[in-house]
Amino acid sequence: MHKVVILGAGMVGKAIAIDMSKKHEVIAADIDQASLDYLSRNYPVKTQAINLMEEERIISLVEQADLVISAVPGFMGFDTLKTVIQAGKNIIDLSFMPEDFMELNALAASKGVTAITDCGVAPGMPNLIVGYQNEIMEIESFSYVVGGLPRNRVYPFYYKAPFSPVDVVEEYTRPARFVEKGKLMVKPAMSDPEKMYFERVGTLEAFYTDGLRSLLGNMSHITDMKEKTLRFPGHIELIQALKTAGFFDKEPILIGGASIRPVDFTSQVLIRDWKLEPDEPEFTIMRVEISGKRDGRPLRLIYDLYDEYDPVERLSSMARTTGFTATAHAELILQQMFSGKGVFPPELVGMDADCYRFVMDYLCDRNVVYTKTSLWDEESN
Repeated sequence: MHKVVILGAGMVGKAIAIDMSKKHEVIAADIDQASLDYLSRNYPVKTQAINLMEEERIISLVEQADLVISAVPGFMGFDTLKTVIQAGKNIIDLSFMPEDFMELNALAASKGVTAITDCGVAPGMPNLIVGYQNEIMEIESFSYVVGGLPRNRVYPFYYKAPFSPVDVVEEYTRPARFVEKGKLMVKPAMSDPEKMYFERVGTLEAFYTDGLRSLLGNMSHITDMKEKTLRFPGHIELIQALKTAGFFDKEPILIGGASIRPVDFTSQVLIRDWKLEPDEPEFTIMRVEISGKRDGRPLRLIYDLYDEYDPVERLSSMARTTGFTATAHAELILQQMFSGKGVFPPELVGMDADCYRFVMDYLCDRNVVYTKTSLWDEESN
């Protein structure tokens, strides 16, 4: 049994704490006492009510930890990651931070720390998959679409946030990078919407977001790469209207003598409107596509994920698919299957076939199943 400290006890952090507490001594830390009370009342999880923006409190908390898992919002991610690395502790990070976490690679290596970053459902699992396939085939194109959505569509947004609404707003405002014919391209988030049909949920709308991140550097030999987010039709048009009207602007404006950033006001309103109700049914859907050649033959691979709310553990599908990806990678470190020193996004972990298979099996054991379809070009026989 190892001692694991989890920073953040929100929807995803809760799933991580529940899963890890089945095998390890777990301490969950958050400023939200209600979230901590839920864990301590229902699971063998110790809790600490602290402000995770206070560096000294984090350093003191992780002092005796064998591993740290950071599930804080993206705007806190980089500083939290840096603090834990400086404390000399191995860490799994799944915050959608805007900064380049590879800037901490040298520090992690010098501290003898293993840090696995962007370790959620997406970014995260598509990275692991492409890292594994890159070792056994010549990849020419890579793409994925992903979304977490409520089962019941409610006007006007047809959306509920299965993770931090602040990070959703960040996803909608951060310029999207992708690769087309070997060239790095940048477009505004929410660009190039397209309709896609999925058998279990019907027609969804896909649009560019900045989900490739570390793949742009680590898989730069792949000539075509893109990532898009999935929403119900109608959602993105409303968000674009809010964005055009200035509701996501980050420059403060004066209202009644108070200086307020429009994006902060909008985020607070959306947090209320997008809040998932207890036991509200929702689902996560993702499709990863890889095309190229294996053994000289053209091959197209499709990985599909569909996951729903778990009424037994009362965990959302996004919490399950994201949190269990993090705990799978945590076990890789704790079981000494992965011990590189430095910062490693999942595509670098997936290059080890044993690590890839371990994560896939771990998720399958928790009923998070990625179905793979292999389409060979028969004319190449």
